[in-house]
Amino acid sequence: MAARARECTPETGHYDELRGQAGAPDGTVADGVAPGAVLSGHWQQFFAQSDAQTAQEMDQRFASLQRQIRDNGVTYNVYADQEGPQRPWSLDLFPLIVDAKSWTQIEAGVLQRVRLLEAVLADVYGPQNFLKRGLLPGALVQGHPGYLRSMHGVVPAGGVHLHVAAFDISRGPDGLWWLVGQRTQAPSGLGYLLENRLTVSRQFPQAFQSMPVQRLAETYRALMESLKALSPAGADAHIALMTPGPYNETYFEHAYLARYLGLTLVEGSDLIVRDERLFLKTLQGLVPIHGLLKRVDDQYMDPLELRADSTLGVPGLLQAIRAGNVLVANAPGSAFLESPALLGFLPALARHVLGEELKLPALATWWCGEQSAMKEVLPYMADHTLKPTYPGSSIHESFDPVIARHLSRMELDAWAGRILRQGEEHTVQAYLPLSQMPTWQPGSAALPGRMALRSTVLRVFAVSDGRGPDGKPRWRVLPGGLARVAGASVDIASMQRGGSSADVWALSESAVDTSPLLTLAHQASLPTKRKRLVTSRAAENLYWLGRYTERAENSVRLARLTLECLGGEHQTSVPLQQWLSHMAVNNTLVLPGVPSAVQARRVFERSLVASMGATDGATSVGYSLRALKMAASTVRERLSQEHWSMIVRCEDELFSRCREHTARGDFSVAAALRVLKTSSDYLAAITGAQTDRMTRDDGWRLLSIGRHVERLAFLAGALERALELGTLESDGGFEAMLDLFDSTITFRAQYQQSRDIAALTDLVVLDLDNPRSLAWVAHTLRGRLAKLAGSPAGVLCPLSLKVPAPDSWDFSSDWERSGELLEPVTLLELLRTLRASAFNVSDEISTTYFTHSGETKQSLGS
Repeated sequence: MAARARECTPETGHYDELRGQAGAPDGTVADGVAPGAVLSGHWQQFFAQSDAQTAQEMDQRFASLQRQIRDNGVTYNVYADQEGPQRPWSLDLFPLIVDAKSWTQIEAGVLQRVRLLEAVLADVYGPQNFLKRGLLPGALVQGHPGYLRSMHGVVPAGGVHLHVAAFDISRGPDGLWWLVGQRTQAPSGLGYLLENRLTVSRQFPQAFQSMPVQRLAETYRALMESLKALSPAGADAHIALMTPGPYNETYFEHAYLARYLGLTLVEGSDLIVRDERLFLKTLQGLVPIHGLLKRVDDQYMDPLELRADSTLGVPGLLQAIRAGNVLVANAPGSAFLESPALLGFLPALARHVLGEELKLPALATWWCGEQSAMKEVLPYMADHTLKPTYPGSSIHESFDPVIARHLSRMELDAWAGRILRQGEEHTVQAYLPLSQMPTWQPGSAALPGRMALRSTVLRVFAVSDGRGPDGKPRWRVLPGGLARVAGASVDIASMQRGGSSADVWALSESAVDTSPLLTLAHQASLPTKRKRLVTSRAAENLYWLGRYTERAENSVRLARLTLECLGGEHQTSVPLQQWLSHMAVNNTLVLPGVPSAVQARRVFERSLVASMGATDGATSVGYSLRALKMAASTVRERLSQEHWSMIVRCEDELFSRCREHTARGDFSVAAALRVLKTSSDYLAAITGAQTDRMTRDDGWRLLSIGRHVERLAFLAGALERALELGTLESDGGFEAMLDLFDSTITFRAQYQQSRDIAALTDLVVLDLDNPRSLAWVAHTLRGRLAKLAGSPAGVLCPLSLKVPAPDSWDFSSDWERSGELLEPVTLLELLRTLRASAFNVSDEISTTYFTHSGETKQSLGS
């Protein structure tokens, strides 16, 4: 494989990470070394320790990596993606390897810069001496929409503004690292780089163990300890991770990071401010929150003082921050630091504040809001990169960065005109040919894969490390990072532009701590055992996850039963056809206007098959599976990886197979039954994960309650309608009911080939040993409701009493023992009561646990 690496050549002027030299115009590399030159020592070691040496073996490794990404459900949401809201995370096979000397330089430069940025924030929101002395332009600070006047004069909890900062750097043709940009609001990547490390290290275990790759876990633990120590509650602080929700592009890493660090994942609607303190709304009431690791942009944090249209924030949050009652990482108000124009003013600030030259230089930057800078750079604009001064702003002009050398003369003139008219909106930055790292481009059955060099940008993170002996804030640099890799013939490394990511191996000159990544980081959980909290939002989503899981099972079973019966030996039974038609329409497997099976059996069949993969109109099996996945996605941090993967695969398998059959025009009943069988198998696994592998906390109880509410309403309604239509009087109807209750084997074991309706109802209504009987469902539901309400053992709560107690059910007088069927009045009344009680319980659960109608008042002060 090293021989293949030597065949790769970088593009002209780009630094070659493989050889540690820059490419030359003649296709050689610097100093006249040919493309086949010896690789850098660490890359030689990497390829030597890799047990995959052929292209075919690397293709297998790449396929294994992609499969692991899919199985782990790692996604990166792209809002404009036409294929849906979620797509698999893109990860390259090879890591970016940074030698020990380079990493030491990066580390020193990043630590210096985060100290400088902290000093800037302390001054800007304090005495503002930098503005008064002209060291910072007011237009880039107070004129920036990310500057929050409401935070002026506020010393954040713990006295630290920045707890997590990200710096995007790249190596230039000279081999030096240059700062390209910085992120301080809510930097992304801390979760993805963990997944990258776990995934890539498993593909190259020998190389990872033999090379001195610095480990990550200790830094995450330091961050958690720092957040607790600096928070108002100290070591006993309750820290939460605040996310915009499942539709955010990086939601996967929010859930992943929350689970990894042991944080409560919350949305703005989960939180409430009372008496200048922040609380989490849970099933047990309000629980204090002492710290937030936020992934929500500042402007959305508080609709009372910032964006009034925000539904992501918490009314009154800024007042709680001003009162010092909650630590927020990072403190709101740092967004102006992300302006590329600010980079040009930091060298002078470093000399003024730190008395030092910056160790990690930034690319030369000109803010065109200064006339002198604009006049200086306009004649040379074609050799630079154009960037918006206020990226992402809704009140300033914003655009994607533009590499001017790719523009035509007419386009350059147009940009020059825009800059002349709105100079302050534009920033010009020196163009840097990004260094290029090796990537693996997979092959096909006919052509093996190959190695190729791609441009890359490295994101490095500095995280809070408490306070030093002198009382000053400390930071440490995460030893590694997130590499973003550009696509072919592209020199902008952006995930939104189809780029990829890579793991980053920062090498050490000394021995490294080889403690397991997951084990060590999980020690960052609270030292004392804390009962896992269930937010009201999570509780509601878990409840509906239970309902949709059961509803999906019911839809699959009913669809399969209907198709089998309509093509079986009892297909001419009118009561059976009537019952199946009613059940299909009532459960929206077919549209109400479709002729019933009695009127046009084949039309009815085709309509049911055609609706299986639909998500509008007839809300059939596909609709239920999609609703199941959407509910699960909102509580993903509470589900095991296998559980989530099974849900995703179940939904994907049904829709893909339905599309394939529809496109080929061969979506027959037989094909539909095969699809339903696959869905049934997946749902059985999903049910097993929910039953056997979830902790029995209040969240699980609500999930279970949701399942039993849905089951009670569905089965009671099915039996009620069958009795009304006389369906059970026929052999086909009798067998169909046993099948729907999943009790055929049990019935035959107890009653052989009997067709006694009293025996059937005894099994599916009264038998407390049958988990599909109505009595078992009602009994279990009553117990779960009591446990949820916190009732003592053996004592039922008022909500439990709304479900009729099985020991009070008696309809024996409805059946004449001679075998003649009498009108089952009492049984029908019971079934109607059970169905109504299921809906009543559902409404009351929503009012009691989800709505919080009594907690709508939000206090900003005492």
